[in-house]
Amino acid sequence: MIHNPETPHQRLTRNYGEMLQEIRVAQTGVQFLLAFLLALAFTPRFAEISEFQRTVYVIALLLGAAATALLIAPAPFHRLVFRRRLKSHLVAATGWFTLCGLGFLVLSLGASMLLILDVVLGTRQATWLTTGIVGWFVIWWFAVPMWSRRRGQRHPDSR
Repeated sequence: MIHNPETPHQRLTRNYGEMLQEIRVAQTGVQFLLAFLLALAFTPRFAEISEFQRTVYVIALLLGAAATALLIAPAPFHRLVFRRRLKSHLVAATGWFTLCGLGFLVLSLGASMLLILDVVLGTRQATWLTTGIVGWFVIWWFAVPMWSRRRGQRHPDSR
């Protein structure tokens, strides 16, 4: 079998394309979450929430906005460095934007769950359930991939 190796530029282009596909999945989720949070303040019942719930809401909203900014950041970054021979910087920055954006997204999801569960079940149950939910996300979004990454580093023949 003949294998045509990629040039460094081709590899960067492929990596960036793969990253954009990953980001598209996360962007949809963060956009729905932020839209929900933005609309929530204009519902009639919002005026009745407790101070704790209002604080959790503001935290969820700010974290959602931060996640949105980071998950959209690769687009303006690309536009500003386009045709400047900075593709390696673009790929590295996109990787960091994505990881940090996902981190803010999981925190925003957690705060949103805490808010909703607090309204439905009360603070004590909401805190326990939210801790479990955030832990679940952290396991699948970060811990399992890092475990797999470390395991793959021990096996040089794995690709």
